[in-house]
Amino acid sequence: MATVESFEELQVWQDARQLVKAVYAETRRRPFARDYRLCSQIQSAATSTMSNIAEGFERGSKQEFIQFLNIAKGSNGEVRSLLYVALDQEYLGSDRFHELRESALALSRRLARFIRYLEGFQGKTRVRKSK
Repeated sequence: MATVESFEELQVWQDARQLVKAVYAETRRRPFARDYRLCSQIQSAATSTMSNIAEGFERGSKQEFIQFLNIAKGSNGEVRSLLYVALDQEYLGSDRFHELRESALALSRRLARFIRYLEGFQGKTRVRKSK
Protein backbone atom coordinates (compact mmCIF):
# COMPACT_ATOMS: atom_id res chain seq x y z
CA MET A 1 0.00 0.00 0.00
CA ALA A 2 1.30 3.46 -0.83
CA THR A 3 2.29 5.53 2.15
CA VAL A 4 -0.31 8.13 2.99
CA GLU A 5 0.41 10.45 5.87
CA SER A 6 -3.02 12.03 6.27
CA PHE A 7 -6.61 11.41 5.22
CA GLU A 8 -6.52 14.66 3.26
CA GLU A 9 -4.26 12.91 0.75
CA LEU A 10 -6.87 10.25 -0.02
CA GLN A 11 -8.70 10.79 -3.32
CA VAL A 12 -11.91 9.36 -1.82
CA TRP A 13 -11.82 11.97 0.93
CA GLN A 14 -11.15 14.75 -1.60
CA ASP A 15 -14.07 13.55 -3.73
CA ALA A 16 -16.32 13.42 -0.65
CA ARG A 17 -15.27 16.97 0.22
CA GLN A 18 -16.26 18.17 -3.25
CA LEU A 19 -19.65 16.48 -2.90
CA VAL A 20 -20.19 18.19 0.47
CA LYS A 21 -19.35 21.52 -1.13
CA ALA A 22 -21.83 20.91 -3.96
CA VAL A 23 -24.60 19.77 -1.58
CA TYR A 24 -24.18 22.85 0.60
CA ALA A 25 -24.23 25.12 -2.45
CA GLU A 26 -27.51 23.61 -3.64
CA THR A 27 -29.15 23.67 -0.22
CA ARG A 28 -28.50 27.42 0.08
CA ARG A 29 -30.71 28.08 -2.95
CA ARG A 30 -34.43 28.64 -2.85
CA PRO A 31 -36.76 26.82 -2.75
CA PHE A 32 -34.46 24.05 -1.45
CA ALA A 33 -33.24 26.26 1.40
CA ARG A 34 -36.76 26.55 2.79
CA ASP A 35 -37.02 22.80 3.43
CA TYR A 36 -34.94 22.85 6.59
CA ARG A 37 -35.39 19.17 7.42
CA LEU A 38 -34.31 17.96 3.98
CA CYS A 39 -31.42 20.43 3.89
CA SER A 40 -30.19 19.26 7.26
CA GLN A 41 -30.55 15.59 6.35
CA ILE A 42 -28.72 15.74 3.03
CA GLN A 43 -25.99 17.98 4.49
CA SER A 44 -25.54 15.53 7.37
CA ALA A 45 -25.36 12.52 5.06
CA ALA A 46 -22.79 14.18 2.81
CA THR A 47 -20.72 15.34 5.77
CA SER A 48 -20.96 11.88 7.32
CA THR A 49 -19.47 10.37 4.18
CA MET A 50 -16.46 12.66 4.36
CA SER A 51 -16.08 12.39 8.14
CA ASN A 52 -16.23 8.59 8.24
CA ILE A 53 -13.39 8.35 5.73
CA ALA A 54 -11.31 10.62 7.97
CA GLU A 55 -12.28 8.88 11.20
CA GLY A 56 -11.54 5.42 9.81
CA PHE A 57 -8.13 6.53 8.61
CA GLU A 58 -7.30 8.09 11.97
CA ARG A 59 -8.28 4.91 13.83
CA GLY A 60 -5.25 3.35 12.20
CA SER A 61 -6.18 -0.32 11.91
CA LYS A 62 -7.02 -1.75 8.51
CA GLN A 63 -10.17 -3.49 9.77
CA GLU A 64 -11.54 -0.34 11.41
CA PHE A 65 -10.71 1.69 8.32
CA ILE A 66 -12.65 -0.75 6.14
CA GLN A 67 -15.57 -0.61 8.57
CA PHE A 68 -15.68 3.20 8.44
CA LEU A 69 -15.34 3.20 4.64
CA ASN A 70 -18.41 0.95 4.50
CA ILE A 71 -20.28 3.39 6.75
CA ALA A 72 -19.16 6.24 4.45
CA LYS A 73 -20.47 4.28 1.46
CA GLY A 74 -23.83 3.90 3.21
CA SER A 75 -24.01 7.62 3.96
CA ASN A 76 -23.21 8.31 0.33
CA GLY A 77 -26.16 6.11 -0.65
CA GLU A 78 -28.32 8.22 1.63
CA VAL A 79 -27.15 11.35 -0.22
CA ARG A 80 -28.21 9.78 -3.53
CA SER A 81 -31.62 8.83 -2.14
CA LEU A 82 -32.17 12.34 -0.78
CA LEU A 83 -31.24 13.80 -4.17
CA TYR A 84 -34.29 12.01 -5.53
CA VAL A 85 -36.44 13.68 -2.87
CA ALA A 86 -35.03 17.05 -3.91
CA LEU A 87 -35.73 16.26 -7.57
CA ASP A 88 -39.27 15.08 -6.84
CA GLN A 89 -39.98 18.25 -4.84
CA GLU A 90 -38.57 20.29 -7.74
CA TYR A 91 -35.77 21.74 -5.62
CA LEU A 92 -33.29 20.55 -8.25
CA GLY A 93 -33.54 20.65 -11.99
CA SER A 94 -33.00 17.44 -13.90
CA ASP A 95 -29.56 18.41 -15.18
CA ARG A 96 -28.25 19.41 -11.75
CA PHE A 97 -29.77 16.30 -10.17
CA HIS A 98 -27.96 14.09 -12.70
CA GLU A 99 -24.65 15.93 -12.11
CA LEU A 100 -24.88 15.49 -8.34
CA ARG A 101 -26.09 11.90 -8.63
CA GLU A 102 -23.20 11.05 -10.95
CA SER A 103 -20.72 12.61 -8.51
CA ALA A 104 -22.17 10.54 -5.70
CA LEU A 105 -22.15 7.37 -7.83
CA ALA A 106 -18.52 7.95 -8.82
CA LEU A 107 -17.63 8.36 -5.15
CA SER A 108 -19.50 5.17 -4.29
CA ARG A 109 -17.58 3.24 -6.95
CA ARG A 110 -14.27 4.68 -5.76
CA LEU A 111 -15.09 3.73 -2.16
CA ALA A 112 -16.02 0.18 -3.24
CA ARG A 113 -12.72 -0.21 -5.13
CA PHE A 114 -10.75 1.17 -2.18
CA ILE A 115 -12.51 -1.22 0.22
CA ARG A 116 -11.75 -4.19 -2.07
CA TYR A 117 -8.13 -3.07 -2.32
CA LEU A 118 -7.76 -2.87 1.46
CA GLU A 119 -9.50 -6.21 1.99
CA GLY A 120 -7.10 -7.89 -0.44
CA PHE A 121 -3.99 -6.14 0.85
CA GLN A 122 -1.81 -8.69 2.62
CA GLY A 123 0.44 -6.13 4.27
CA LYS A 124 0.35 -4.51 7.64
CA THR A 125 -2.74 -4.35 9.79
CA ARG A 126 -2.08 -0.65 10.39
CA VAL A 127 -2.98 1.91 7.72
CA ARG A 128 -0.81 4.63 9.15
CA LYS A 129 2.02 5.03 11.59
CA SER A 130 1.15 5.92 15.15
CA LYS A 131 2.59 9.25 16.22
